[in-house]
Amino acid sequence: MDRLDKTKRMNALIDLYAQLLTPKQRDILALYYEEDFSLAEIAECLAITRAAVNDHLKRSEKLLEDYEKKLRLLALQAQRNEIYGKIKALGYQEVIPYIEALEQTEIQEDTMTKIISVNAGSSSLKFQLFDMPQEQVLTSGNVERIGLSDGIFTIKVNGEKITKTLDIKDHSQAVQLLLEALVEHKIVANLDEIKGVGHRVVQGGDRYDQSCVIDDAVEQVIVECFDLAPLHNPAGLVGYRAFKEALPAAGHVAVFDTAFHQTMKPESYLYPLPMKWYRDYKIRRYGMHGTSHQYVSKRCAELMQKDPKDLKIITCHLGNGASISAVDGGKCINTSMGFTPLAGIMMGTRSGDIDPAIVLYMMKKTGMSIDEMDHALNKESGMLGISELSSDARDIEKACEEGHEGAILATDLYVNRIINVVGGYYAQLGGMDALVFAGGIGENDHKIRRLVCEKLESAFGIQIDKELNAKCRGIEQKLSTDDSRAEVWLIPTNEELVIARDAYRLLGF
Repeated sequence: MDRLDKTKRMNALIDLYAQLLTPKQRDILALYYEEDFSLAEIAECLAITRAAVNDHLKRSEKLLEDYEKKLRLLALQAQRNEIYGKIKALGYQEVIPYIEALEQTEIQEDTMTKIISVNAGSSSLKFQLFDMPQEQVLTSGNVERIGLSDGIFTIKVNGEKITKTLDIKDHSQAVQLLLEALVEHKIVANLDEIKGVGHRVVQGGDRYDQSCVIDDAVEQVIVECFDLAPLHNPAGLVGYRAFKEALPAAGHVAVFDTAFHQTMKPESYLYPLPMKWYRDYKIRRYGMHGTSHQYVSKRCAELMQKDPKDLKIITCHLGNGASISAVDGGKCINTSMGFTPLAGIMMGTRSGDIDPAIVLYMMKKTGMSIDEMDHALNKESGMLGISELSSDARDIEKACEEGHEGAILATDLYVNRIINVVGGYYAQLGGMDALVFAGGIGENDHKIRRLVCEKLESAFGIQIDKELNAKCRGIEQKLSTDDSRAEVWLIPTNEELVIARDAYRLLGF
């Protein structure tokens, strides 16, 4: 193949598969094949060696050819064009309209792409399959108790939940079970219809401020962040590898919980600790629930019919795990979770922020090990620890109605921690246009919403329609009255949709 033919082929392959490459690979290919830069010029432009440029170029070309070998999009395109050309050349005028109709059908089919959003836990796998860009949910479900003989697989088919209990030894089997069910229930005709997989990854460190196509470098960062999210990142990586093996032709995208919070400034993300801890060990505030805060803040702006750039919004993702974020002009400027999900407000079983000396004091007093202290702070504290009853907000709410003192105290403490953070963010933002409730508690517990807003009423002029609030569960609804100084919204979060959108966008469909 001469240089001209190779250039034409590479440009065609780049058009089809560029989004599956890393940004650096895309840049080098564009400079070499589109801008006609020499290796030396690219090396100077990117401040790397000529040998490094050549190495990147060869590997990128091989990747493009590998994708074409698996997907054959360029070959099929050429084959279709040849067939259509031959038929049109026959000159049968009555055939031409049918050919054009077929071509139009292909265009319509190309605009419908199935993307699956995946959230892998240590012993679970949640999923939603979307038809994009229509954002239609085709099915959803989860696999629970992976690794046990009584694993549970649930999938929704035509609005009905189908559940099986069986031995599910690992995530690979869970993925296979899911994919087989998609075909068995005719949700897809075959697995080739699934063009992309979006993977929720809890911790991306400070390397990524947005989602990205997974390659070896991204995979390595996920591994490097194991210590920062020991329960979540390993599970996410196992889920990715299982899907990659089962769907080798699909593109894979990592959607990081931490990405949305990377717009915080040092005064918000640094701790007042020795700076060498940050330099050497990356001790800093990372935040979590980024996809949720991103979704509800953007959706709030849409519902208010305003540009996100013009709004100051405080988003409260309240669930068994909970966090609050300050969003200014569509960008996060602060968030309550910190180096780990343990920080911030009180949660179902997590303590949230405490005096760090308590840890040292109690370990000395009781002889607790590091693992025992970790368990106490993450699994025995929060609502469970204070109420001595339950970590489930529904149990707490019911117990409050029955006068249970521990449940009442847990509720009061929870609300107090929320308003402390909201009040601080109000000051940091310099005001607030909207307060948003999301997450399992935020969406369904009208009492918590009411108590929070009542506490904020005298200081910030927050007013809600209490009768309307009491009726609302899990629906989009403006709760504030017309004389409220800031709008209050209930907005169910949709992290799976954020994942699907990012996968669809980054894979270039």
